[in-house]
Amino acid sequence: MATTTAQPMGSLPSGLGICTTAPDVFYLPELVFGGLVWILVASTLVDPPNPLGWVMFVSVFCFVMTFLWMVIFAARGHKNSSGWAAADFAYHGLAAIFYLSAGVDLAFITILSKGESKIYKIDIAAVVFRIFAHPATLLYFIHAILSSIRWKNF
Repeated sequence: MATTTAQPMGSLPSGLGICTTAPDVFYLPELVFGGLVWILVASTLVDPPNPLGWVMFVSVFCFVMTFLWMVIFAARGHKNSSGWAAADFAYHGLAAIFYLSAGVDLAFITILSKGESKIYKIDIAAVVFRIFAHPATLLYFIHAILSSIRWKNF
């Protein structure tokens, strides 16, 4: 009979456990999609640049914070407390809202520039950005929901 070492409900993972537990398995896909968003935003020419600045802030902020959050959990830098579980839920909820707002901003600017065909064709990267931003938003949203369940059961 095989035994499994399941993580007790309400405890935070550490070490390689972040690669096997329910909400924390989303760290790597969040980093992959966030990195792709960052690359595509950096290669996009959007006029006016203000919404692009917000999109770039969101992609860089979420990428760096997710990486730091993953390193803290992997290095066992957290204490198994409800404060860390609440912070995990709060961060991933905020990241989902940020990515959703960034996608809406860039879609609005792309629609506004549709009449200018030269700029619109250059902004094809902005359209591709939305292809990667939607899964990133979904991953952060699912991570936030699962983190809230973990926090509630803590």
